[in-house]
Amino acid sequence: MNAPSSKRRRATGRATLQDVAAAAGVSPITASRALRGERSVAAELVERVTAAVAQLGYVPDPAARALASARSNQVVVLIPLLSNALFVDLLDAAQRTLLAAGYQSLIGVTHYDPEEEEALLRTYLMNRPAGLLVTGFDRTDAARALLQGSGVPYVHVMENRADTALHSVGFSQQAAGQAMTAELVRRGYRRIAFAAAQLDPRTLQRAEGYRAALGAAHDPALEFMDAAPSSLALGAVMFERVLREAPDVDAIFFNNDDLAQGALLQALRQGVKVPERVAVVGFNDLTGGDQMLPPLSTVRTPRREIGLEAARMLVALMRREALPEASMDLGFELVLRESC
Repeated sequence: MNAPSSKRRRATGRATLQDVAAAAGVSPITASRALRGERSVAAELVERVTAAVAQLGYVPDPAARALASARSNQVVVLIPLLSNALFVDLLDAAQRTLLAAGYQSLIGVTHYDPEEEEALLRTYLMNRPAGLLVTGFDRTDAARALLQGSGVPYVHVMENRADTALHSVGFSQQAAGQAMTAELVRRGYRRIAFAAAQLDPRTLQRAEGYRAALGAAHDPALEFMDAAPSSLALGAVMFERVLREAPDVDAIFFNNDDLAQGALLQALRQGVKVPERVAVVGFNDLTGGDQMLPPLSTVRTPRREIGLEAARMLVALMRREALPEASMDLGFELVLRESC
């Protein structure tokens, strides 16, 4: 009875489910159900299976399980960068939530490149994942078709669209950009520049909000755009550029905190008083902003909450549970410190 599994183990070097079942004195079906945590399995049998797993060093084979059931416990999470704290916080919350629900995360990094995202989708979908978390809505037509035709549940993060049936968890990037600009206007600033790097879709949506808050009187010359990756060093360079090319500027809205923190450091080096000479504000409320001199005003974004709620939404979709809504807007918060 045990010969086939013993032969297989000798051939592969791995303990099999059949080995676990034999050691526990149960059927392979019962062993499988016990490992999945099904309540129909008696506690005494679960203990025997668990002990056999520990004794044999058994590790489930997700590929074999997926082939046997046409299902997987793997969830693909596609994010633009792992070096960006924004996505690290989101990923950490999502991964913890998925793990607690019995799913493993596979991380793909797109580097803000739609073609690279499309290639990753093709690769991951061949392995029939249980679900996907994807960043934003901007992707190639082919990638969109892959998602829609895969039959795999997926949720968009960082943006939301209440006007579609697409599942999403995020906030309005445009509304956040508009709110921060409107606050600067309310405080009496008249020459407000928008300085941005990376220029991904969410950055461009913040720029739209900036324009909407300024209205018809907006001067396009006060937009400073650089496609290079965002960094503290680039923030210092852009701060100098804005003051040089728009000497009458009295406030600078940076599209993220990396740039804004770099600008504050450069202002400190050059003896430029903030906010007396020029106000500086950022976006995302990343670590360290409250320790700058002066502390940085910014837009706090709910990145951990987005990861948590998006994972919860995806788990519900994978389990075919009803959802009260397809789109979840978690909002944002203006954090007004001493730099404006």
